[in-house]
Amino acid sequence: QVQLVESGGGLVQAGGSLRLSCAASGRTFSRYGMGWFRQAPGKEREFVAAISWNGISTSYVDSVKGRFTISRDNANNTVYLQMNSLKPEDTAVYYCAANSVGYAHSDSDAYLYWGQGTQVTVSS
Repeated sequence: QVQLVESGGGLVQAGGSLRLSCAASGRTFSRYGMGWFRQAPGKEREFVAAISWNGISTSYVDSVKGRFTISRDNANNTVYLQMNSLKPEDTAVYYCAANSVGYAHSDSDAYLYWGQGTQVTVSS
């Protein structure tokens, strides 16, 4: 079992940056594919980015390509989401998730474990 704890959210002005972190428990973190999802008020949860178990493969939703970067540190059981050039439409609760297949899945159904989420608010 994997427990995930997100941090790094907050309030930022449009054009600013934030880096989200997701700390994972368990010795098998390096086997899991990891993903970031977000959910804005009144909207469905949306895929943001994912990374394979070895960090070689990544995937992004079109709206964040070129602005967000997902990375991982398997030695420290942590996955990151660097968010630059933030826009008001990026405002949401951001969740990290782990899938046991190990790939950079964009489908939330592939993910077994979820964190509690961290709020990101971008003001205009």
